[in-house]
Amino acid sequence: MILAGRRTWLRALVAGLLVAASMPPWGWWPLSFFGIALYSSLEFTADNSRRRFSTGFVFGLGWFLPAMSWMWFLTAPGFLVAVALFATLHALAATITRGRADRFSVITGPVLHTIVEMLRMIFPFGGVPLATLGIAQVAGPLHRIASLGGVIALTWVTWQIGALLARTPREHRRDNHQVRSTRRRAALVCVALWLVSFPAMSWTKNTGRSLSVAAVQGGGPQGTRAIDTDPRDVVERHLTTTATITEDDLDLIVWPENVIDVADFERSPEIGEVASESARLGAPFAVGITEDVDDESFTNAQVIVDESASVLDRYDKVRRVPFGEYVPLRGLLESLGAPVDQIPRDAVAGTSPATLDFMSDVGEERAAVVISWEVFFGGRAREGVALGAGFIINPTNGSSYTWTVLQSQQVASSRLRAIETGRWVVQVAPTGFSAFVSPTGDVFARTSVSEGAVIIRDVAVREGETFYVRLGDGPWIVATAVVLLGVLHARRRPLRRA
Repeated sequence: MILAGRRTWLRALVAGLLVAASMPPWGWWPLSFFGIALYSSLEFTADNSRRRFSTGFVFGLGWFLPAMSWMWFLTAPGFLVAVALFATLHALAATITRGRADRFSVITGPVLHTIVEMLRMIFPFGGVPLATLGIAQVAGPLHRIASLGGVIALTWVTWQIGALLARTPREHRRDNHQVRSTRRRAALVCVALWLVSFPAMSWTKNTGRSLSVAAVQGGGPQGTRAIDTDPRDVVERHLTTTATITEDDLDLIVWPENVIDVADFERSPEIGEVASESARLGAPFAVGITEDVDDESFTNAQVIVDESASVLDRYDKVRRVPFGEYVPLRGLLESLGAPVDQIPRDAVAGTSPATLDFMSDVGEERAAVVISWEVFFGGRAREGVALGAGFIINPTNGSSYTWTVLQSQQVASSRLRAIETGRWVVQVAPTGFSAFVSPTGDVFARTSVSEGAVIIRDVAVREGETFYVRLGDGPWIVATAVVLLGVLHARRRPLRRA
């Protein structure tokens, strides 16, 4: 019995590692289905709740330990707590599935695990939606489904396909009409969503106009913290790299998140330096700045600056990074001896819409803006596009992290936001990765880590709204709840043999 349990845990661990390997930076997206299928077969055949819980927990460890390893460099204790928490949530979902006791387990399992992934988008501390199945599948053939239902729909379809591939308990395979009918209907729904996603991507279109956009990556080392570096070094790198631009027909130059860290940007020498480059190139800049509010807080914003040395528009970051830009429960953690001094001040959350307006040669333009962490949340880009933005900019800063787990998952998230909204995305980071992403999720001109580079591309200004932009996550949350309630009700009906 003990040996059988260890074999089950080993298989669950392998299943989780397969799902992790399907995600960037590894990116072997078919492994999502194999990992879920292997795990689902263990979940379906488990004969008691304790075994289902332990199997689900080990599966979660295999998934989240490698795929969320970036968090170690942000907060090592937080990384361990987050991995344990998310593994526990999937373990609880496995327990409710009831394994071989549930003839609808092939539906119940995917729905419950999708609900867990939905919960990860908001909990804890506003959500940690990284290492998700959507991030993995953006590279696969299912990615178009994001234009219909965002990450929720894409997660459910991925998990459902994996569950359909799984081995089910023998008593459920004995020519049972109800069980076979349930599997067929689930498969048909997956196919239908995938087919509908093809015409759905045509609901947005080019306006016939395009903007020449330059993204500036100043370069420099990774694995650095703001408290250990001179902020002026970052400014100098980006000024030096910007000086290499010789094009005279640009419409916008984008600098990354918090490239300029000063007490008051509009009174600083840096605004004059940006204005001088704006005058030379004949185009406005979108610049990431960090400003002091008081001794205990600061702001993180993206601003539009032109040759007049004035801030023409401003967006303050709404979604802050927990334990990166603010410390939840700071007083409690400090009393327990936690090193909260690594983040001495908390960022103030913004309240303005996720847009930036600027002038091009033909008139006023509007870009949606999602600053760094915000790109992992579909709602921020969706808000800007719903307000009329023709493209999206994602200024970010991953220089605090070693390796490329977070940075590559951020590129994948930019691809998701592009597909969800039908817009181009311009991602720019001080040390990488910077790239242009098309409305179909294709990546262009991706830079290398730590290099100084300027990438330039004509970005089509687009209009129209995808199904996801129009309706958001709401319909899919309701649909998931309805399916779950329907399955729970159907459990009460006796099983009919064919």
